[in-house]
Amino acid sequence: MHNSNSSSLTPTFFILNGVPGLEAAHGWISFPFCSMYLIAVLGNSGLLYLIRHEESLHRPMYYFLALLSFTDVALCTTTVPNMLCIFWFNLKEITFNACLVQMFFVHMLTGMESGVLMLMALDRYVAICYPLRYTTILTNSVIAKAGFITFLRGVMLIIPFTFLSKRLPYCQGNIIPHTYCDHMSVAKVSCGNVKVNAIYGLMVALLIGVFDICCISVSYTMILRAVVSLSSADARHKAFSTCTSHICAIVITYVPAFFTFFTHRFGGNTIPHHIHIIVANLYLLLPPTMNPIVYGVKTKQIREGVIKILFGEKSVLA
Repeated sequence: MHNSNSSSLTPTFFILNGVPGLEAAHGWISFPFCSMYLIAVLGNSGLLYLIRHEESLHRPMYYFLALLSFTDVALCTTTVPNMLCIFWFNLKEITFNACLVQMFFVHMLTGMESGVLMLMALDRYVAICYPLRYTTILTNSVIAKAGFITFLRGVMLIIPFTFLSKRLPYCQGNIIPHTYCDHMSVAKVSCGNVKVNAIYGLMVALLIGVFDICCISVSYTMILRAVVSLSSADARHKAFSTCTSHICAIVITYVPAFFTFFTHRFGGNTIPHHIHIIVANLYLLLPPTMNPIVYGVKTKQIREGVIKILFGEKSVLA
């Protein structure tokens, strides 16, 4: 099971144990996760198709939404098929290198999602505070560069996770009590000193999560000041309504993310492990599932685009 050298013990594979303590209920647990995954893939793929083919949605706000949808599909696809194989077929083995690859994509894509939410907050700030310069500030070139920088930030900050995990000795076994490989779950299997891993994980959380939340908070503070200064109640309502979908997406993303982050480091024995694992899965599945629903319900242009594609343009004009 292990290949050893002078400095470490490296397992050829890990065993992902699913949801510890609820093994007998894996079949039942799989159905809501499978349903959420199908909704996420269909909903986000539908949004991508709609944004690409509907000219009225060729605007910065919807380009960022398309980037969020693409990230969401990639994120849940990184983990859910493997998770369902554990639940349905008891296929728990994952090679060491495949585990590191999955770990990289999970953290890189969650960082990407956080970064896109930050860009969407900046988009709303420009749209509300500088409406006449909106299209000249957020050009296609600026949007592409912002998306690439967000992607590059995630890649550069997450790559060290794989090297930090690979250097650890795994002499306590190879069983990971989780449904997918994430940094701290893998590190906790090691018998080595994981202090560097924990410190670097905290630093990445600050550089991505806390930085993005600060930018979002500043953006919405400026938006609130601008909206309150408007004299017309209708104008204030219209300005606020353009932000409601994004605010819902922020809450859906960050609440389970913070729960997962803090329980990993400070939860100890106070929170049952199966609760932590289920929330960690919801952290990856809930935003991709809910974002297309939220934007579909809250955004008039998307609703009209869906009706136009399904029933023809006459239905929209009726």
